Amino acid sequence: MNRKKIVLSLLSFSLISSSLWAQGTLADYQRAFNIRSQYSGKTKNTNVRAHAIDDTHRFWYSVFDGEKEVFKEVDADKLTVTALPGDPTPPRRWHPHGPQRHWMEVPDEKDGRQTSPTDSTLSIYHRDNNLWVNDRQLTTNGTPDYYYSSWGSFSPDGRYYATVRIVPAPKHYVYYIESSPKDRLEPVLHKQEYAKPGDSLNYRVPVIVDVATGHVTEPSTELFQHQYQVSAPRWDKNSQTVTFEYNERGHKVFRVLEMNLAGQVRTLIEERNDKYVNYTRQQRHDLSDGQRIVWTSERDGRNHIYLYSRQKGLIRQVTRGEYYVRDIQHIDEQKGLVYFSACGMNKQEDPYLIHYYRIGLNGKGLTCLTPEEGNHSVVYSSDMKYLVDTWSTVTTPPVSVLRSADSGKVLLTLESSDISALTAAGWRAPEVFVAPGRDGVTPMWGIIIRPSNFDPSRKYPVIEYIYSGPGDQYVPKSFREWHWGMAELAELGFIVVQLDAMTTSFRTRQFEEVCYKNLKDAGLPDRIEWIKAAARQYPYIDADRVGIYGCSAGGQNALSAVLFHGDFYKAAYAACGCHDNRMDKIWWNEQWMSYPVDSSYVACSNVENAWRLERPLMLVVGEMDDNVDPASTMQVVNALEKAGKDFELVVIPGAHHTMGEAYGDHKRMDFFVRHLLGVEPPKWNLLK
Repeated sequence: MNRKKIVLSLLSFSLISSSLWAQGTLADYQRAFNIRSQYSGKTKNTNVRAHAIDDTHRFWYSVFDGEKEVFKEVDADKLTVTALPGDPTPPRRWHPHGPQRHWMEVPDEKDGRQTSPTDSTLSIYHRDNNLWVNDRQLTTNGTPDYYYSSWGSFSPDGRYYATVRIVPAPKHYVYYIESSPKDRLEPVLHKQEYAKPGDSLNYRVPVIVDVATGHVTEPSTELFQHQYQVSAPRWDKNSQTVTFEYNERGHKVFRVLEMNLAGQVRTLIEERNDKYVNYTRQQRHDLSDGQRIVWTSERDGRNHIYLYSRQKGLIRQVTRGEYYVRDIQHIDEQKGLVYFSACGMNKQEDPYLIHYYRIGLNGKGLTCLTPEEGNHSVVYSSDMKYLVDTWSTVTTPPVSVLRSADSGKVLLTLESSDISALTAAGWRAPEVFVAPGRDGVTPMWGIIIRPSNFDPSRKYPVIEYIYSGPGDQYVPKSFREWHWGMAELAELGFIVVQLDAMTTSFRTRQFEEVCYKNLKDAGLPDRIEWIKAAARQYPYIDADRVGIYGCSAGGQNALSAVLFHGDFYKAAYAACGCHDNRMDKIWWNEQWMSYPVDSSYVACSNVENAWRLERPLMLVVGEMDDNVDPASTMQVVNALEKAGKDFELVVIPGAHHTMGEAYGDHKRMDFFVRHLLGVEPPKWNLLK
């Protein structure tokens, strides 16, 4: 047989095989586009949203009964549930305050006005860089280069005013062209404040002003010199001291500081880490005795609760163990109890599932209030005597109960979800899958989503949905009827997966710190091992055809996957990616990539590494993205073009931070069908 006949025979076999597999067909697309309506609203007695009624032992909640949202009231003393005739949600009152400040904008703090707690005729405000009290100028040394903030507070006795003086930094702006505005033909140029890594920041110095004399006490900045942020000073009960927090630039040091009326500053609490202090996890609760502080810290490798004395320093570590404190809900000072949520305490289950606990400030009497396996969400009565608890997993539907907040005992079952209509519609639960990561030991937890017409005799390519990086964990842990984006792709003939790998949060500090100056890692070595393990367990998973997609940090991760691991990831869809961390917002990137900006930023840049591309790539960007500078994507485009690389670019006019909207969703489907299934997608007009 000559070469031409061999090629024709192979092509014929390929076409026959494609027909037999029937993946990526018009029918698959139609099923994918209809999956949301097919599954949504098919679960009864679900979507419970509970609210405590203040100063009572009653709660009200809403629940979907299979047809509509209904409202019920629970009386914990009587153990009764009664229907409510209407929605008891208090009406929202809207107060117009003009245009709302964008979340990237740093306020100048000149617009506040504070009234004395002891004399309602006295109020302090800002004028001409100084503070004024009524018509009297209170300070005189404020200048445009070092002015007084009016966002301050009076001491409880009304004698003093605490605020900060600010050395303003030049503002960094990003510009956007809105190509297709709705109200005019010509494009519109938009300007937005947007600080980026390395930019100068406002310098803030706490001060105390004597309201009667105008005397200003300004301290030495020795303990808060290299600032990322200094918080506004807040008065202590004694009217003699203020407390404020100092976050060092580079985030390796964080201090809780106290300043007295003489301007002396001392450290109450200090956190240090050679990589970064995870300051967004820290919680501080100043107890009413004015002497003790409850504090959370990752200093022992996991987030735990600590008790401090203002005079003597650390009293004790309140919680301890191989679990991670997620949040403090309440501190009962009279009983000496802390109510908190945590994950990882129940070793037999998914370590990310949240449970609720109570412990004494003495570190004794740890009690689990929500012991059932699942991801729990709790609402307490105002006196912490009762709680409404709703829990589920991705495979088991929600249950809602009334409990005692003293013992956790179930007093009354409120709702048990019914998914019979959902399963009758073809729904199948994701599989929770666990496999070791790159070290061969540490378990990585994720989910596997299969198509509703799954056939184990077929071979399925894999698509991973990724959003990696510190700050959170991203795999769903509670029940959903429909996993947006992933379920649709699965219907086209794919196995779709998502997992939390190293560089993500809520396991250990070491697990997360892999990200340090190394965001390009994105846990990809762990992800590769996890997918290979799934393929070994399930022969229908084809680990030789793996695609990946994501948005924002996930967009950066997806492109990094094909740039740095193109031997494994065969195609990537990257939407609104922060492809060069020097181009993205300051707070996210300096937290993990540190300060000053150095060569690690270059090493992690998808722009600098665009020349590595050898796999199919679709880049997506919203032209009005006010979260990640759209120029970050366009600089990748520039680098790819200069390197002579083939790729696809989708620009969504008028869109902000987006996965691609409806147009991009369809483009993503076609992209993976074409490049992983080897099938030409159906014409779009056939799907309308």
